[in-house]
Amino acid sequence: MTRHIVVTSALPYANGPIHIGHLVEYLQTDIWVRFQKLCGNTCYYFCADDTHGTPVMLRAREEGIEPEVLIERMRHEHLRDFSGFEIAFDNYYSTHSEENRRFSEMIYQRAVERGVVTQGQVEQAYCETDRMWLPDRYIKGTCPRCGATGQYGDSCDACGAHYRPTELVDPVCALCGGTPVRRTSRHYFFRLQAFEKELRELMERGYVQDTVRNKLDEWFNAGLRDWDISRDGPYFGFRIPGEQDKYFYVWLDAPIGYMASCKNYCDRHGLDFDAVWNGPDWELYHFIGKDIMYFHALFWPALLISAGLKTADKLFVHGFLTVNGQKMSKSKGTFITAETYLRHLDPEYLRYYYACKLSAGADDIDLSLEDFQQRVNADLVGKFANLASRSGPMLTRKLDGRLGTLDEAGRALVETLRAEKEAIIADYEGLNYASAIRRIVALADAANRYVDQAEPWVTVKTDAETTRRTLTAVINAVHLLTIYLKPVLPGFAAKIERFLGVEPLSMADVDRTLEDRPIGTFERLAERMDKEKVDAMIEESKPRDEAARSEPAGPAEPIAPECSFDDFMKVDLRVARIARAEKVDGADKLLALELDLGGLTKHVFAGIAQAYSPEQLVGRHVVCVANLAPRKMRFGTSEGMILAAGEGGQDIFLLGLDEGAAPGQRIH
Repeated sequence: MTRHIVVTSALPYANGPIHIGHLVEYLQTDIWVRFQKLCGNTCYYFCADDTHGTPVMLRAREEGIEPEVLIERMRHEHLRDFSGFEIAFDNYYSTHSEENRRFSEMIYQRAVERGVVTQGQVEQAYCETDRMWLPDRYIKGTCPRCGATGQYGDSCDACGAHYRPTELVDPVCALCGGTPVRRTSRHYFFRLQAFEKELRELMERGYVQDTVRNKLDEWFNAGLRDWDISRDGPYFGFRIPGEQDKYFYVWLDAPIGYMASCKNYCDRHGLDFDAVWNGPDWELYHFIGKDIMYFHALFWPALLISAGLKTADKLFVHGFLTVNGQKMSKSKGTFITAETYLRHLDPEYLRYYYACKLSAGADDIDLSLEDFQQRVNADLVGKFANLASRSGPMLTRKLDGRLGTLDEAGRALVETLRAEKEAIIADYEGLNYASAIRRIVALADAANRYVDQAEPWVTVKTDAETTRRTLTAVINAVHLLTIYLKPVLPGFAAKIERFLGVEPLSMADVDRTLEDRPIGTFERLAERMDKEKVDAMIEESKPRDEAARSEPAGPAEPIAPECSFDDFMKVDLRVARIARAEKVDGADKLLALELDLGGLTKHVFAGIAQAYSPEQLVGRHVVCVANLAPRKMRFGTSEGMILAAGEGGQDIFLLGLDEGAAPGQRIH
């Protein structure tokens, strides 16, 4: 039975280029959509640029252009890069559209009528220097939950907590470095708590993977808070009906962009939008990263429930990308844009490698550049392309370019490949791409062993028809492997289709045997990946000037306000020996440390779990801020702080000390 499916990916923000981290999501989604179409299902892939908010407004102001000009330029650049990686949207639209405005106002009005929109006074950060309210990403400070420094105003990268910007400790404006003042303003709120029952039922029905349910349970147990859905001007976005200088918060209208893109497509193709988006005969799936799970798992479905609209059947949540085991880094040249990648390497290399890594969970995946090169050369070139190149040219040059019939051995090989069809389908359907690729590689190995045993390069000299039967089996193996790989390698598959002289392949063609027919001219399928090209890509991705090497993750992190010498002298730095180190349940980046300061014991939480294991730390000497006031955190009370440097994640380096330094010794 043919399925009818709508699929979306998270909307890329119209304030910067697409990079290889973003591509994890879009390639994962594109592979799934292509797989569904390969199986004969009707599947539409909708996306759009996320265009509203203060960052877009400020960048346009810096460039001296209107925001509309900026977002249209970014949309063309994003589409160029997506197209370069063979990502095939059925419609790629913009949240700055009349469809999105109408849907946003409709959903808001229905929430008002339902009584789940309230008003209240909000204390906000305001920068008197820049004369503007500071949105979440333009204020930084210390996390109020775990004490991690340098965190943005909406969430903490160290412990995953969500909070209001005014809850940050020691906040600074990320634009000018000044200390913001607090002002109050009337805001609109969506009563998320009113939908707790429906949201819990949604989770029970399998709305998210089991691996992310625990995080959602934490949020439920902590209590669902009202959601601030308005922002004060100046702001680039949709004005709230009835207001003059208040706008919908970008996170209200951004996911509604999925609907707007679908509506735009349906109107242009004569489809009934209500049936496609909201009808019972269509499935709906969202692909997102785990960093925006809170919005998609709670706020977005609550808005839809409030408006009487259908929620998605499931969120497919994926993890982040690391490169060589570390987060992407501009200074190391591993923060690679899609545009830069495409100047140096074949996009199908990355499509294949990500498929080798992706599973159904939300775990991070690593792009090991050495493994990347080896995997591409061994599999794509050495197994898949090599199998075709060992058979096609020989048939063309020596045997009139015509297939024969399968003998018993050849039919056994073909049946071996066909037997894996249902398992491969199940892997693709369940997002277990890594498992699917392992199965396909094993089948390619079996086909290559068949060639090695049959030795057609020997038999062609004395027995043309035996050789033809051998090569017919190999061509059928190539045919089957290409079908299985087509969602991942559409360009590779298109070359094989031309070579075999067949219509675009589908999963139904697995049961078709190619015999007694001509083949076309063979064309090279894949080139070996050269290390020189990888190195050139990395070099081009490095900053061209030293000033750029600070590589802020958004606006530049300013130096904190000056302190006096007397202020600094109040800080008591002591040598401490780590007596015990343990992981913290529920906090991937925190370790609980017991510090020995020469008879005095302090318990400290440190955000260094991605850089050090507990076993590496016990017995090590570190520098501790011994007189820091205790801070109550979600996981307990932290009685101090250890000193370290680095970019965060795995790039954290504890200050080196002579192991002979005495615990408790003061550092001057």
